Amino acid sequence: MADKAKSMRKAALLAAKIRYDVVRMIGGKGDVGHLGGSCSSADIVAALYGARMKHDPKNPDMHGRDKCLYSKGHAVIAQYAAMAETGYFPVEEIYTLKSYGSRFQGHPDRLKTPGIEAGTGSLGQGLSVANGMALAMKLDGWDDSKVYCIMGDGELAEGQIWEAAMAGAVYKLDNVVGIVDKNNLQAMGAVVDRFDTNPLPEKWASFGWHVIEIDGHNLEEIFAAFDESDTVKGKPTVIIANTVKGKGISFAENVVGFHNGALTKDQYEQGLREMEAVIAELEREGA
Repeated sequence: MADKAKSMRKAALLAAKIRYDVVRMIGGKGDVGHLGGSCSSADIVAALYGARMKHDPKNPDMHGRDKCLYSKGHAVIAQYAAMAETGYFPVEEIYTLKSYGSRFQGHPDRLKTPGIEAGTGSLGQGLSVANGMALAMKLDGWDDSKVYCIMGDGELAEGQIWEAAMAGAVYKLDNVVGIVDKNNLQAMGAVVDRFDTNPLPEKWASFGWHVIEIDGHNLEEIFAAFDESDTVKGKPTVIIANTVKGKGISFAENVVGFHNGALTKDQYEQGLREMEAVIAELEREGA
């Protein structure tokens, strides 16, 4: 229990650093960036890279590693931050986001960025890729390795997601863990007003998946959900993570404009101050 508490404190600190880095990457000079969905998924990706996954930042192609895919590839900046903070590349380098020649573009590119498993962001395709990887991992004998696939609730309007959901159940892919970042907002408004994908637990269960619903900002629940997924055999697991778009950045929380928006200079500086305060407090507490 003491080790798990330590891991959760470590993940909390990593999540705060991810949110800080997201603000830094977007900047305050008028460039747009996907702050909302990156911050809503920060606690989940922090738990994965900071505690949960088998991975080696110094050897991104490590045999037997777990894999993390952002099917909603526009939010990959949270993944860049998690990877930088755990040692895949220098943190300062990710602040070149979307610059000419940078390894860090607005959507992930596995050919340019070490540790990125697939090019995603054409929405709806990530779960199919995860299924293919999971099948290959079983064939290669990676029986205790997982593929974690992070999707958006707006993204679930894509039909290919549900084809992949059927396939995952048919092929009994118990090494796939889907994670739905259910922040209730998509690019142009509320999911319920644009293309209502609810009710999610019932839909995924009807497709043959083991369903876990959690508070996606509660690290105890996140860790418990991952532990539960390890006990599931013969079917894939999906974690419905209820989150807040823009979580942690006060002026951006639940504001649809920050799905992909620019920060003013004042907002940029405020966002950095808010996250610096959180980081300092967690460090004082021994995280």
